[in-house]
Amino acid sequence: MYHRVLRPLLFSLSCEQSHRLAILLLRIVGFVPGGRWLLGKCCAVEHPSLEREVFGVRFRNPIGMAAGFDRNGEVYGELSAMGFGFVEIGTLTPRAQSGNPTPRIFSIQRDKALINRVGYPNRGLETALRHLRNGHKGVVVGCNIASNASTRAEEAAGDYLRLFRNLYQYADYFAVNLCGDDVQELDVVYSEAYIRGVLEPLFDFRRGQNQYRPILIKISPDMSDEVIDRISDILVSTPLDGVVATAGTYSREGLTASPSSVKRIGAGRLSGKPLTQRAIEVVRRIHERSGGNYPIIGTGGMMTPEDVEAMLAAGADLVQLHTGFLYEGPRLLKEICNKLIQRSMTVTEEPVATPETAVEEPSSESAS
Repeated sequence: MYHRVLRPLLFSLSCEQSHRLAILLLRIVGFVPGGRWLLGKCCAVEHPSLEREVFGVRFRNPIGMAAGFDRNGEVYGELSAMGFGFVEIGTLTPRAQSGNPTPRIFSIQRDKALINRVGYPNRGLETALRHLRNGHKGVVVGCNIASNASTRAEEAAGDYLRLFRNLYQYADYFAVNLCGDDVQELDVVYSEAYIRGVLEPLFDFRRGQNQYRPILIKISPDMSDEVIDRISDILVSTPLDGVVATAGTYSREGLTASPSSVKRIGAGRLSGKPLTQRAIEVVRRIHERSGGNYPIIGTGGMMTPEDVEAMLAAGADLVQLHTGFLYEGPRLLKEICNKLIQRSMTVTEEPVATPETAVEEPSSESAS
């Protein structure tokens, strides 16, 4: 149904209109009695082999919806019913902000990619709290948080802390977004002093709470290897619980669309198929640098079940979809879960040598 009806409809609209329509349709499903149950029957895949426990949180499967889709926490229940193992809402800022002027999201269907410079539009902390106060039992919800565009860099830590303190009792984990505004290339300097300045107040607040909320940082794929290693070292040397890697890229490598058409689009982060390999490379480097001891949520260019398998093999513990979901719909999520189930059953069925079945090598004495 998605490919025959919904996808042609959504792609006939502007990207912003498609997003608003998708959110509206999901909200309608949530309001209809039995709507979520029906959504689960049509889309969700359940199997014990899919379950994961990562940074102390139990996930029914390792595939989540990335930040950027449910910006204000409106449809996390419906997305969970569809089969997502977790939903990361946001990016949230303390005060509502409209983001950058439109048009600001552009689809490149030839490359199964998007370029966006939305600028983190959201309705702010109070709206997110109103949605989250309804409760989300059985749904793992992460909060992706950032500072307002109007906040000066030296005051950004206060924005993060305000969000963290107010959302603490409602979120299952936090992703501290250090990727900067979509229209600026790495406007946040990834210095250790800046990162620690943002994180330390969050750690201090968490120490005084009865409940523990994992803190992760979300990073850009445009970082140099040196900066990736610095992030990995900070992960090891602080109470940080993990990394979300990666956001979109400012690079245009991998695009087959005409350079002139891409140039007309202008600035923005590229997501989708061209990002796949770079996102996997970043995850692998962090995994190796940290000794494989810290959780990683891999995201960026996850367009097929094979992409997800490659991301998990690189060291990711969980994986997020966004652009791939927009292009392929709920079928992609279903195919990924079925592929992971099939893989787990194949591993389980492999024969294991036992003392009774093992072939004993002849000793040197018997050989003589």
